[in-house]
Amino acid sequence: MSEYGEFETGEQHEALDQVHEVDASEQDYQSQFGVYEQDHASAENTSFDQGHHVEYTNPSGEHYEESDFTSYDHSEAEADHIFAAEGSESASSSEFHQLDALQARFDAAFAEGTYASN
Repeated sequence: MSEYGEFETGEQHEALDQVHEVDASEQDYQSQFGVYEQDHASAENTSFDQGHHVEYTNPSGEHYEESDFTSYDHSEAEADHIFAAEGSESASSSEFHQLDALQARFDAAFAEGTYASN
């Protein structure tokens, strides 16, 4: 050891490694449907009857008979039906991946010394 002490010089390397990773995904589904239905029914029935009947027999054996009839029928039917359907459907999917790597190097010079006095 000298009277001035010992001195050492050199270089030091420091490294920083950083990894940042992102994984993301999104999925979407939409469904919309509409149904419309309508029914209608109608029925009608008409009946008209008339009658007249006369029957006569007298004591002498004469016979008299009379008949009158009137008949009327009416029928009606109606039916309506409406059906409608409407719809839409959609789907989407997306994925995302990100990877960031950071590397930094720091160089630093240093000097180190010890001093000893005699």
